[in-house]
Amino acid sequence: MRVVAVFVAAGLAAAWLCAVAVAQEESSYVGSAVCSDCHFEEYENYSKYAKKAHSSHSIKIMASDLTEEEIKGCFGCHTTGYGKPGGFVSFEETPDLANSGCEVCHGPGSLHVEYGGDLDYIDHDLDIEMCTSCHNEERVGAFNFKPMLFGGAH
Repeated sequence: MRVVAVFVAAGLAAAWLCAVAVAQEESSYVGSAVCSDCHFEEYENYSKYAKKAHSSHSIKIMASDLTEEEIKGCFGCHTTGYGKPGGFVSFEETPDLANSGCEVCHGPGSLHVEYGGDLDYIDHDLDIEMCTSCHNEERVGAFNFKPMLFGGAH
């Protein structure tokens, strides 16, 4: 009987984890301004102090000296959700995702918002390894910046 209970519990846990993963995949990007409704202080700190809050500005300044492919390469780190469903497309089509915002680290936030801030629908247990897609040795050397886990936002 215990063996059956353990298998049932394991099955329920697996189903729950799959449901959360599917929900995360179905979540869409909402933009950092939406986050400010509940996370006002964090949003204010991000807006005021985090360089990534204005990261698209760098692209716009350098655009005339870059090829279209080089510019697209910049979008991956300097915008929110570029190349992902519902992510940044262009400055004209998705202006709310034009900077590297909250959802770059925390993932798409629509379901988190829809379910009243439920942490099951957002990445909230972050570590420095998650930053390495943009903050890596190659980019640190090329652009002379340092990774900051709490770079002005939290």
